Amino acid sequence: MTSQTEFVIRARKGWQSVDFGEIWRYRELLGFLVWRDIKIRYRQTLLGSLWAILQPLMATLLFTVFFNRYVGIQSDGPPYPLFAYAGLLTWTFFSNAVAFSSNSLVGNQQLISKIYFPRLFLPLGTMGAFILDMFLALGFMVGLLIWYHWPLTISVVWLPLFILGSMAAAGGMGLIFAALNVSFRDIKYVVPFLVQMLFFATPIIYPIRHIPAQYQILVGLNPMAGMVLGFRHALLGTKPAWDIMLVSLGVSLALFVLGLYVFRRMESHFADII
Repeated sequence: MTSQTEFVIRARKGWQSVDFGEIWRYRELLGFLVWRDIKIRYRQTLLGSLWAILQPLMATLLFTVFFNRYVGIQSDGPPYPLFAYAGLLTWTFFSNAVAFSSNSLVGNQQLISKIYFPRLFLPLGTMGAFILDMFLALGFMVGLLIWYHWPLTISVVWLPLFILGSMAAAGGMGLIFAALNVSFRDIKYVVPFLVQMLFFATPIIYPIRHIPAQYQILVGLNPMAGMVLGFRHALLGTKPAWDIMLVSLGVSLALFVLGLYVFRRMESHFADII
């Protein structure tokens, strides 16, 4: 005699807590979605996963020529290409993860309307695919360090913390924009503009010393500002700005928690309006 389990889905009103037990039960599906996004993104591409390295590398070359050579912007110690690449490494992950995850629900509307699964997995799975890109770019960073004879320091032990902080910032913004994009389709125009504005507010092409000291702590409210500084401290051994980095880490964590609850608040209407 075969036992059967009846699973009933009921709509609930108000703010909903995150069902971590359900997420754990469906964990294999999350891995499948991450792998699916990786294969789709590089399908029928000439260079494949090399794009993960070429994006920050080409931007580094461009910034080195124009901002370092012609404008005269100097780094805070290491060679400017290392300085720029270390910042672009985490920024490229963040910008791609936010842009693609914000469209993840709309791009999978047939899947959402037909079967049940934790909807959180769609934006988080898209972000997870870009984590692989970040680690590929980190591998190339090792090659650059060897090329420039720039040694790693004990500060590298902080790198996992800032990787997690970058993931939290990207995940939080991705969840919020993915949920809003279901109801307001002009979000897809807002996201690229917002990401571009954040780029100039993040010390990627210039060191933090160019910002007046009295305003530097406010820069930490941009979560990626502290993550960029953290990556440089961990990889290049630059002087840490812990006040800014800790504020950014706090903002990243708060953003991720807010993203989870905004997503859960709007999740019950996805299948109806998507």
